[in-house]
This record gives sequence, C-alpha cells and structure tokens, in this order.
Amino acid sequence: MIAMRRYTLILVSLFTFSCVRAQVYGTNNGSISFSSDAPLELIRASSNEMKGRVDMSKKIFAFSIRIGSFNGFNSPLQKEHFNENYMESVQFPNASFSGRIIEDIDLTKDGSYTVRAKGNLTIHGVTQERIIKSDLVVKDGKVSLRSNFTVLLSEHNILIPKVVHEKLASEIKVEVKAELSAS
Repeated sequence: MIAMRRYTLILVSLFTFSCVRAQVYGTNNGSISFSSDAPLELIRASSNEMKGRVDMSKKIFAFSIRIGSFNGFNSPLQKEHFNENYMESVQFPNASFSGRIIEDIDLTKDGSYTVRAKGNLTIHGVTQERIIKSDLVVKDGKVSLRSNFTVLLSEHNILIPKVVHEKLASEIKVEVKAELSAS
C-alpha cells in the first residue's frame, strides 16, 4: 500500500513537472517591424531575429532584438543613420522587453487570448516601464503572438535633429509577430 502511494506520488510529480515544462515557449526568429510616418518621409524596417521566452507557469517573459539586424530602409544611407546617429547600435546593440504577464491563461488549450505584459522596455539604453497588450492564438500546441504598440523617441533619449524633423516621426509604430514553440 505504501509502495503504491509512493508510485502514485512519483507519477503525479512527473506529470506535474512535464505540464509545467510544457508551459515554457520560445522563439529565435520572431519578427519586429517599425514605421516612422513623418510629413516628408515614410520609413519602414524589420528584423526576423527577435529571440524570446515565455514561462507561463511563472508568468514571466523576456524578448530581445539586435538593433543592427533591421533591414528594409529606403536606402543604405538611411540604415547607416539609423544605426549610427539615432540608435547608436554600437553603444546600445540590443533592445529588450521583459517582465510579467498579468492574466492567467493556459497555453495548453486551443483558443484566442488577449494578454497584458507589464515590464521594462529598454531601447537606446533607456528603460521605461510599459504595459503592452498582445494577442495569442493557440492551435494544436502552437502559439502565435501578435502585438502592436508605439514608442516615443523622446522617452528613450533618441534625439531628432531639426534638419530631419519633417522626415522622422517622434512616435514610432511597432509590430511584433512570433511563432512560439514549447521548449
């Protein structure tokens, strides 16, 4: 009888461990795109190098992107100015967002969920606390993440010279897409 209880406890523990483990999802090729829609110029760029992990059992997440990985600018000179003059990507090579998920959701169940992620958004070496909404779609164990939000350049000490004020928006639209898989 004691052996049976011990065996049952071991099975329950293993099952619980595997369920908890199945609540960790990640990506190494998520997509981030941004657009600056200023009066004289529309600038768009994107990267498919976003890396991140979500641990639903602990309700924590962390995502990062290498600034130099963005492509799709209107010209090579524009990309150079983005990296050297505005983002200073040698000094601040990465942007990141990490924190906690506010809602309780179970990603092992198919469905569509809206979650709020509260955490620290670090861009250009400046960290701002943000709450960013994201849509998650779970289907057959695969999780699709989509999010849209804006970033004010002034909040991250990214200065816009008067010379290009009409070509660079002070508010940047950001879109994030990722397919997360269990890890």
